[in-house]
Amino acid sequence: MKNPKITTAPWCPFCGQKVGRATDAIERKMQEFQVGRCQCGAVYTCDPTGHNIGSAMVETLVFACNDNWDFAWDLMPEDDYLTGRVEDYDETTHQVVNTKNIDGRPVRGVLYFVRLHTEIAEIAARVREKKDILAREATTPILADAVEAIPTPEPQLDPKRVKIKATKKGVQEARDRGDIDTLVNLCFDNRKTLRLLQRLLYDVDEARRWETAWIIGQVCSRVATKMPGQVSELIHRLFEACSDSAAAPWGMIETLGEVISGRPDVFGAFTRHLLNYMGDDSTQVQVVWALSKIAAKRPDLIRETPFFNLFHFLQHPKPEMRGIVVQLLGRIRASEVSMQLMELSNDQEKLIIWEDRSPVEYTIAELVQVALKQISEGDKKDDK
Repeated sequence: MKNPKITTAPWCPFCGQKVGRATDAIERKMQEFQVGRCQCGAVYTCDPTGHNIGSAMVETLVFACNDNWDFAWDLMPEDDYLTGRVEDYDETTHQVVNTKNIDGRPVRGVLYFVRLHTEIAEIAARVREKKDILAREATTPILADAVEAIPTPEPQLDPKRVKIKATKKGVQEARDRGDIDTLVNLCFDNRKTLRLLQRLLYDVDEARRWETAWIIGQVCSRVATKMPGQVSELIHRLFEACSDSAAAPWGMIETLGEVISGRPDVFGAFTRHLLNYMGDDSTQVQVVWALSKIAAKRPDLIRETPFFNLFHFLQHPKPEMRGIVVQLLGRIRASEVSMQLMELSNDQEKLIIWEDRSPVEYTIAELVQVALKQISEGDKKDDK
């Protein structure tokens, strides 16, 4: 006998109360899922397809933490928060359908729930309140320079259009042409596009790796205006690849620098994790380059890390290391190290720094001159 169709209103898995339809957040955010709150304090996101578990759970947790990504990544499941889900949810009718089908239309939606433990929720609220106060009172040059305009969201694509299929060959050809528009559209149509781009980093040609990293950064900056979950997943994969002792992290750290610097307002919390790779000689230069790239947009993110540990690299035997550290310290206006920078004023060693997709040659003395000027300008603003 065929099972009768039973529909019920969706409920909170923690308290059993009925929950309302998820909606767009009041504040404009880079989210791809609608969100809601239960009276018991739990928050939830709606995934109409049921295929985006990772992205939905990440955004639900971040939403529960008042959009504090840094705080969210430090929490542990079970210890700090609980998760739950309601399946067979139909977004159109706002009902849970036991037959997973309504008049021939499949029902695959899922509501993902997160509820912070009481003490964690209180901490998250205090962190948000403190952050708001600092934002209102920010008058120092270092914070003023950190204000970045939020990129314009990508235009809404026609839902009736024929979606583009992402293939290894197609992604590689778009990369070779530098066709950012095509790659962005591919990301919206197929979630494996960024994974295919990541594979292109394994190239013996160093110049090609740098160019690929830059292209990925440009693509992610635009994709994040609508689907930040995809970019978050890519960042996690890149960090995992960097930590894998059995694999060479070719281009991974450079790509992290490009992606984070492209949208520091969303992914800036990942900055401090780059310092984990300063202990390996093979990745030190790339880490400092990535930090410098981020500092060009958000110097305050570097200031929030233990950047003092970088000072001794001004005496590093490799000119590329000395030069990029000089550039980094200038961008964050590290007046604490002005005297040490002056000692390098006559260092004529040359180095190459990749800026966007092109290599640029500098001498360390040239970089020192720029850094000292940046620090001096910062000091003058402080005196006003």
